[in-house]
Amino acid sequence: MTNTELPPGAADGAGTPPVHDDAVPDDLVSVGRVAGAYGIKGMVRVVPFNAPESSVLRKVRDWWLSTGLPRAVRAESARVHSDAIVCRIHGVDDRNQAEALKGAEVLVRRSAFPSSADDEVYWTDLIGCRVRTPEGVDLGRVASVDEYGADPVLHLVHGEGQSRLIPFV
Repeated sequence: MTNTELPPGAADGAGTPPVHDDAVPDDLVSVGRVAGAYGIKGMVRVVPFNAPESSVLRKVRDWWLSTGLPRAVRAESARVHSDAIVCRIHGVDDRNQAEALKGAEVLVRRSAFPSSADDEVYWTDLIGCRVRTPEGVDLGRVASVDEYGADPVLHLVHGEGQSRLIPFV
């Protein structure tokens, strides 16, 4: 469990706090949720929607937090702690401020994700893909990928409001 100070220039190329206009980017992807404060100095505990060790949250500095309309924040540091990411968010300096973020959805621009390996895919990139059997039977388009336990499940939509769930193995 080593602290990973995010290097200057990670994800934004500048190494300075982000300058965002009021527009919310159209490529935001939900990658986790703030579970609450960690310690007394304003750090937050974020439960990522994937394995903490490989989480985008450890590699990208510019996040958006949302309990409604997303607002831009800068993650100054991030480290794995058990099943979560513990991080410092710029401007959050005490436990009360960190606790106020509890329940906020954490979003990151898809364009800021690190490149995936040739044999890997981000689940978010499956949304909208057409699924067919080896025989060419159209099963529908991927509406979401959900984690229910043993294996992820593809939620497919097809026809007029019809849907089906198939394991993603």
